Amino acid sequence: MKIALIQAPLLWENPIQNRNYFEDKINSIRENVDLIVLPEMFTSGFTMNPKSAAEVMQGETVSWLQDLAKAKNAAITGSLVIEENGNFYNRLVFVLPSGEIKTYDKKHLFTLAGEDKAYTSGTEKLLFDYKGFKICPLICYDLRFPVFARNTEEYDVLIYVANWPKPRINAWDALLKARGIENMCYTIGVNRIGEDPNQHHYPGHSQAIDCLGNYLIEPQENEGIFISTLNKNALLETRQKFGFLNDRDAFTM
Repeated sequence: MKIALIQAPLLWENPIQNRNYFEDKINSIRENVDLIVLPEMFTSGFTMNPKSAAEVMQGETVSWLQDLAKAKNAAITGSLVIEENGNFYNRLVFVLPSGEIKTYDKKHLFTLAGEDKAYTSGTEKLLFDYKGFKICPLICYDLRFPVFARNTEEYDVLIYVANWPKPRINAWDALLKARGIENMCYTIGVNRIGEDPNQHHYPGHSQAIDCLGNYLIEPQENEGIFISTLNKNALLETRQKFGFLNDRDAFTM
């Protein structure tokens, strides 16, 4: 499965201009890719004013993603602010080329920024099959909580979309590698770059890691599109050779 990670600056609380930016970037991809990964809250930046950027699932951004996914014959994923039943969610949408949509609501809300006051937490992990890979997508702060991500379901790919700031970027790098090693899976992390109006600086470090902690895409600091290929046979061969997942602890949440 060929993946494309888009590392980008985000315009604050401006869904229209952010969509225009990402449409140009996505249309510039000349290779045939299977999956395009955007950052967390890619239409707005990490806003604690959800009303400013909230949409509904039948709104412009989700329809736009469906159109782009069909046109590129590739899945596209990232998170955005969704309003539903009077609540706001930091919701990851995974749009398949067919137009089918999978969703995951961020479970671990970032209390340091007051995300838990502005948004409603999700409760369930999302797992699904795409292109022969079982995928588990998560969002930013979820990265700090390994129990929720623990690979008890034999998934193959762990995806984190993020707005992760510079002062804690060493944790981002270390934890992405740890999640890949402990879960024996491919791990993809896509972070934004630039600065938001709250003077938070984001250094990127989007990357892709194999199940032994080796980089397929090393941490990137500049705006760009970064492409790599995930090999399911290589993953299965490594799991069979080492068998670490066979010795994992049994638990329920």
